[in-house]
Amino acid sequence: MGEECAGWPTVIRLLVTAEGQTEQYFVAQVLAPHLANFGVFTDARCVLTSKDKRAAKEYRGGLLNYQKAKDDICAWMKQDKHPECRYTTMFDLYALPDDFPGFAEAKRLPDPYQRTHALEVALQQDINHPHFIPYIQLHEFEALIFADPQQLDWEYFEHDMPIRALLRIAGTQNPELINDGLTTAPSKRILQEIPEYDKVTAGVSVVKKIGIPVLREKCTHFNEWLTVLESLGGV
Repeated sequence: MGEECAGWPTVIRLLVTAEGQTEQYFVAQVLAPHLANFGVFTDARCVLTSKDKRAAKEYRGGLLNYQKAKDDICAWMKQDKHPECRYTTMFDLYALPDDFPGFAEAKRLPDPYQRTHALEVALQQDINHPHFIPYIQLHEFEALIFADPQQLDWEYFEHDMPIRALLRIAGTQNPELINDGLTTAPSKRILQEIPEYDKVTAGVSVVKKIGIPVLREKCTHFNEWLTVLESLGGV
């Protein structure tokens, strides 16, 4: 694998370090099938948070500490360092830990896109690997749902009024710019209207229903990342 045959492009394997189960499932159910069309074969795992050496168990999910995330990314790179491998992240800008590279400097930038770009540059410099592609989701996974909140009726079909309220919030604005306030972040807005919302199961199912074309049309930074990932396979 990884060697180019006559007439065949190199097969690329993309390893995604995901913040939590939602992002991991999104990669498995939505991103991986799409990227396979471009010759990019994708695997994802959640950030390692702790180990129980006595029980030989690992606990994954939740970006509470940058250093642990960095150690986990670098460990995966060492475990799978074949030349056809590429590495990326799917971390939320919302509640990013304050020990993240460039955090203090980026926080002073008023524009969310500039802030995210600065953080991604700092992350790339800190990881310092030529095959690493940093990605931070603006502002969190649920921004993707606000690309078309009507699709929530796929999971919550008796919630017409709450879904209409979310449609009003979405309006015609860029869903990536729905902010990261403690009560106004995308997930908080959904939970205010649909308290039983489950991001891991329903969230990924709804985003899958919305579909890649709408997601990339409405979410500029997501589209930029996806375009880079598609280009890896050379198909």
